[in-house]
Amino acid sequence: MHSKASKVRERGMQAVFLLCACFSMAAVLLICLFLFTNGIPAMREIGIWNFLTGMEWRPSQDIYGIFPMIVGSLYVTAGAILTGVPVGILTAVFLVKYCPKKLYAVLKPAVQLLAGIPSIIYGFFGLMVLVPAIQRLFDTSGKGVLTASLLLGMMILPTVINTSEAALRAVPASYYEGALALGATREQSMIRVMLPAAGSGILSGVVLGIGRAIGETMAVVMIAGNQAILPDSILSGTRTLTANIVLEMAYAAQLHRGALIATAVVLFVFILLINLSFSAIKRGRRI
Repeated sequence: MHSKASKVRERGMQAVFLLCACFSMAAVLLICLFLFTNGIPAMREIGIWNFLTGMEWRPSQDIYGIFPMIVGSLYVTAGAILTGVPVGILTAVFLVKYCPKKLYAVLKPAVQLLAGIPSIIYGFFGLMVLVPAIQRLFDTSGKGVLTASLLLGMMILPTVINTSEAALRAVPASYYEGALALGATREQSMIRVMLPAAGSGILSGVVLGIGRAIGETMAVVMIAGNQAILPDSILSGTRTLTANIVLEMAYAAQLHRGALIATAVVLFVFILLINLSFSAIKRGRRI
């Protein structure tokens, strides 16, 4: 009786897990179906090449070129990676090997709190603190690629720190101790042994951070300047793909609405390419 009951429970739980997996797959498929069925016809009407490489976005004249927004998104994301990833990885190293227990009890909850702050709060912080600081330093409007990059670098810190810390703690202690026994310093053991051994996990955190940065909307809208032009410097205002969608979707109709959905298709493809690249890199590391 007991074995029959346990088998029934196991089959029941298998069915629950299967339903959850099917629900997840269905959600992804429905999103893809919505995006591509509404975005691809608009891209065809505009012209795929004109849409992707066009330098002007003028919905009132049915001119839809998103190249400046693509470049703006890449600039802002690259800036966030340059500012947030090194700080995040080094913070994780400090938490794992150098942080005193009393300080860890304070620092770790602070990092977790960063992950829970809404993006609109980050946007207000950027608007009230970073924008005036950039204004004073460079005598500009303060809203642009640099400001957005700094803020997004802060926003991806919790993801990079938590994932990198977990990856470093998963590395066997014998790796670190063996390097020390061979005469390496603590810093050499960490940089040349621990970090490479935890590379896949750290890379996962970096990819998640990139996804957070490239998909962020509200904070970027508040501090990036929202100018649909090609930025000529890191101090220039810019508009990202996500900002372009949220700024105009409320009043868009017909081809304009289709062009915004097509913008979402481009963003979706970007994120898909990032994930595929990450999978290829992981596969190459295993080989």
